[in-house]
Amino acid sequence: MLKSKFVVPGMAASLLALGLGGCATIGSDLPSMGNAFSLNSSAFRDGGMMPVRFAGNIKSNPNCIGENLSPPLEWKNVPAGTKSFALIMVDPEGRGGLGVDHWNAYGIAATRTGFAEGETSQLNDKYVGGKGTAGVGHYLGPCTPPGTGFHHYTFTLIATDLEPNALPAGLTRAELFAKLNGHTKGSAGLVGLFGRAAN
Repeated sequence: MLKSKFVVPGMAASLLALGLGGCATIGSDLPSMGNAFSLNSSAFRDGGMMPVRFAGNIKSNPNCIGENLSPPLEWKNVPAGTKSFALIMVDPEGRGGLGVDHWNAYGIAATRTGFAEGETSQLNDKYVGGKGTAGVGHYLGPCTPPGTGFHHYTFTLIATDLEPNALPAGLTRAELFAKLNGHTKGSAGLVGLFGRAAN
């Protein structure tokens, strides 16, 4: 067997480390972020599939095949000085890439550490409802058209220095972000996948 004259010393070890390291990390857990502000769900992992029960249930839309149960969410390591939270859910691949705002909620008290499953499926006094693309202020689950691949439903929790009653109901995401400009303390994210094969 011929030996190459062009092997740089240490290259083989480096390539071996890259190859085996890459294989070893496929499907493994992400490293801990320590005490970072974080958002999680007990129903699905970050980057994992959302169960069908969390999909939308708009009867007039055949793509809505779920129960519209809002997922359980919990957060921890809240930034100092937080007085309220805003929580948004966006499908960036929706509407052919223009995006769909599924849920805009804000005025969430700083004393809260999460929501139970189904707790935000309807408007209630635990948050102020904004206005999503469909015009509703409560959680609206995925209604992913078949054959469009996995959509990345992105939840973003924003810590703010605003009092819970500072903002009026019915704000769109753009309007909410304009109001939050200069008032954010930090953010945490969670992504749930949803999609169906073509019929």
